[in-house]
Amino acid sequence: MTDAKRTVPGFKALTYETDDRVAIITLNRPDRMNAFSLELMAEIKTAIAEADRDPGIRVVVITGAGGKAFSAGYDIKDGDEGMKESLAEWSERLQGDLVFTYAPWNCTKPVIAMIDGYCLAGALEFVQMCDMRYCTPQSKFGVVETRFSAGIATLAMPWILGPRCRELIYTGDTIDGAEAHRLGLVDRVIPKEKLRDETMKIAKRMGQVALACLQHNKRAINGSYRIMGFDAALAYGNELAAMMDATITPEFKAFDDIRQKQGLTAAIRWRDQQFKQFE
Repeated sequence: MTDAKRTVPGFKALTYETDDRVAIITLNRPDRMNAFSLELMAEIKTAIAEADRDPGIRVVVITGAGGKAFSAGYDIKDGDEGMKESLAEWSERLQGDLVFTYAPWNCTKPVIAMIDGYCLAGALEFVQMCDMRYCTPQSKFGVVETRFSAGIATLAMPWILGPRCRELIYTGDTIDGAEAHRLGLVDRVIPKEKLRDETMKIAKRMGQVALACLQHNKRAINGSYRIMGFDAALAYGNELAAMMDATITPEFKAFDDIRQKQGLTAAIRWRDQQFKQFE
């Protein structure tokens, strides 16, 4: 017997609802393209932990509100003071980001990222730590942080794409759902109008499997990665990301100068112009 649909109150930056044995966590900052603010990050961790504790939940689905973005990544405006911080300060900040992105990985139950629209930078790191990724053809993926000299806090992409990750990381290119599927970055591409129904159908199908079976299988799969050095590799990547973020490159200085004087939109426009002639 399954539970009825219900909404769990108490969240400000996301919504949490259940449908039978599935918990649906919806990032709810559409005016900011669901960018990861400190508040949203804390609530995501809390919501995943809530779903993990709930014996009536067997599968977790995470998505974004608004139909334009899963998330644009970490909110640049949240606590940003412009010029880069010291290595120690960056190390502390990026350690926090790594702990955050581990939330779906450490959840004992399967976690599905349901992506419609932009999934960039830190958001792309986050969904790679989910068990499955389903998206629409119109969705856009990119390691765009490299284009303004920012480090990758959670470098999971080599574990998913192998050597194919290099071009995406080195160029900062943005790709659509079809290309993401061809590369193996996402598991399914589903038409926009069918995304939720099809994702929920798969999630509920998983939900018919015994909870203990789901949990032991996830533990076994994650354990295989850990034996191969997954945790150590991500920790090393996080350390180098902190070093990158503490390095003031000429490209970052130009970007930051424009951001401080003319605003973030102008800085992003300038950054994009540097690449446009080669695209």
